[in-house]
Amino acid sequence: MRNTVKALTISVLAAVLGAAAPSSADRVTAALVTRALADPGRTAQRAADARRHPAELVALAQLRPGQRVLDLIPGDGYWSRIFSKIVGASGRVYAVWPEPYAKLAARNVEQLRTMSASKDYANVTTLVQTGAALQAPEALDAIWTVQNYHDYNDPFMGSPGSLSFARSAYALLKPGGIFVVVDHAAAMGHGLKDTDKLHRIERETVIREARAAGFALVGESTILRNPRDPLSIAVFDPAIRGHTSQFALKFRKPLR
Repeated sequence: MRNTVKALTISVLAAVLGAAAPSSADRVTAALVTRALADPGRTAQRAADARRHPAELVALAQLRPGQRVLDLIPGDGYWSRIFSKIVGASGRVYAVWPEPYAKLAARNVEQLRTMSASKDYANVTTLVQTGAALQAPEALDAIWTVQNYHDYNDPFMGSPGSLSFARSAYALLKPGGIFVVVDHAAAMGHGLKDTDKLHRIERETVIREARAAGFALVGESTILRNPRDPLSIAVFDPAIRGHTSQFALKFRKPLR
């Protein structure tokens, strides 16, 4: 069974990266992702894998042992657990909440604090940061945000703007660092109009802002795209909740 999962992960990685045949580096990534997804600590969360597609999305980031990763607004730790097992004991995962969001997610914050206090996830640090400005204790190899990029435009966060967020992410990353943005898609031409009421943002707007911050778009996955999503209703509407059409973009900070 484990070999079957590993083979599937390798084929998924090749599809995500657009490679006809996975390289040795791709195979290393596939092995790391396979091991992370098999973590017994994910038992309660594994039922969500078919919907959330962790193998495809984590492969996009190509994380390695020893890296420093920031998981922004990590919820119940779904992604933080996976990252913890990939970066290993020599790496570090920062599970970060901006203070405005932490006030709405007190239960999740306590979940992550409990998780990061356990020996199984000793490389995870849970942080609640003052205000909405993104911060980190050290330079980072990757910043990961799922369904939260759009929030930086909204009143509950103080409306700092998602461009401001992209610029702060750029400043925190090492040269060559990776910025992965997964978010709910808005209709073409809607830009930032739907961030507050519908919790959606247009893909092209994210690309434009990330490029304005200095990033280069270097990868993308369409695994979360859903053509049945009308893009005109709130993501919490029972008709679409859990099945919204989403984009997954990979940006890189230039080496120089």
